[in-house]
Amino acid sequence: MKNGYQSIAAMCLFALMTATSSAEDVQKSPPMPMKGMGMGMHHGMGGMMAGMTEEQKDKHMSSMQEHMLKMHDLSNQILAEKDPAKKEALKKQQLQLMKSHHAEMMESHQQMPMK
Repeated sequence: MKNGYQSIAAMCLFALMTATSSAEDVQKSPPMPMKGMGMGMHHGMGGMMAGMTEEQKDKHMSSMQEHMLKMHDLSNQILAEKDPAKKEALKKQQLQLMKSHHAEMMESHQQMPMK
């Protein structure tokens, strides 16, 4: 019985050391680059907005805020809706909003001068 407890204690200690070692490895590794992320919410606002005036920046940020508010409002409606048909209609509406926003963003990025 004593050997059984010693074996279990040794395995627990080994598991603890392995988990701690893995956690340290994760903390030490550099962050992965966001390759292929598109422009979404992960774009560098400084680079994209570098050539803009303060008024243009404010207008752009206000537009982004308005889009986010619409998306959140639809999300809340979807989550609250009990009728599956109405829920699906709201989801389609949100998807259309996402598609139109994406199209607008792609159009505005194509109009940007290349450096």
